[in-house]
Amino acid sequence: MEIRKVQITGGSSYIVSLPKQWIRSTKIQKNDPVGLIVQPDGSLLITPKIGGESLQRVRVFEVGASADRTSLLRLLVGAYVAGFTAIHIEARDRMPQFVRQLVREFTQMTIGQEVVDETDSSIVIKDLLNPVEMPFENTIKRMHLLARGMQQDAMTAIRGRDAALAHDVIARDTEVDRLHWLVARQENLIVIDAALSRRMDVTVSQAAYYFQVSRIVERIADHATQVAHNANALIDREAGGTAMVGAMDEASTLALEIFSESMGALYTGDVRKANATLQMVRDLEMKTRDIDTRALDLEAVAAIPIGQISASIRRIGEYSGDICECVINYTVGQET
Repeated sequence: MEIRKVQITGGSSYIVSLPKQWIRSTKIQKNDPVGLIVQPDGSLLITPKIGGESLQRVRVFEVGASADRTSLLRLLVGAYVAGFTAIHIEARDRMPQFVRQLVREFTQMTIGQEVVDETDSSIVIKDLLNPVEMPFENTIKRMHLLARGMQQDAMTAIRGRDAALAHDVIARDTEVDRLHWLVARQENLIVIDAALSRRMDVTVSQAAYYFQVSRIVERIADHATQVAHNANALIDREAGGTAMVGAMDEASTLALEIFSESMGALYTGDVRKANATLQMVRDLEMKTRDIDTRALDLEAVAAIPIGQISASIRRIGEYSGDICECVINYTVGQET
């Protein structure tokens, strides 16, 4: 950090000189205007961007015929989440066919990414989404509804021995992942782009808060997916009878109630509601322990998936409790 002394000129104006290296890198000229933004912590941000335009960042990847498909996909997702506005993929010779196919899969897995230029040896992917049109809260509400519906349908699949419904739940997890990546991307964009932070009316701390909650909701969806996987394992087996299925259903209903209450506390910033919801997690733990105890009397082919379903239901409740803790920590931190 550079230290500059404040000067006074004309008896009433305060002046601070700007670093020459920064002036040159941003190509600021004499009499050019700059923006001054007071941050929540009292610091002052100086930016050459005063028109509200977003920061443009390009990431280039060079590929060859021996490129690893999985590694390349991870790089593309990483560049997307990191907030690059354009991704260039270049090959020394002809672009391998598997890379073109992978790029198509990548654009389907992400939101707003489209191929805008393609030649024999290069592909250009550009972000066409206006982040302002996808507010954090709307995205997280959509994730909540998806994850909740997945768990409800996973339990329906268990009750009805419905393999098709269980597979549909598993497929829906991809949509939750897409939304979580979008939240992660927009959080990174706000960290590096003050203009976008102003346009979305979201501070860096708010963006970090939404990302933290998004990650938890994505994990809840993962556990709903695990319940669906284990539902398939029980389709052709005895699941411990009506009493066992009823016990799992009751525990799942409570877990989803905790989930919904925690999200309600998030939307309203209600610390009391968050605290009250945390108490419900203990009741859920007792119900899942009862399921685990009952499962000990069953054959392993049924006991193992039932135990895993019980664990996933418990984790849905515990992760919901984590959302409550996020609400409490963030809301208390905002109080003055």
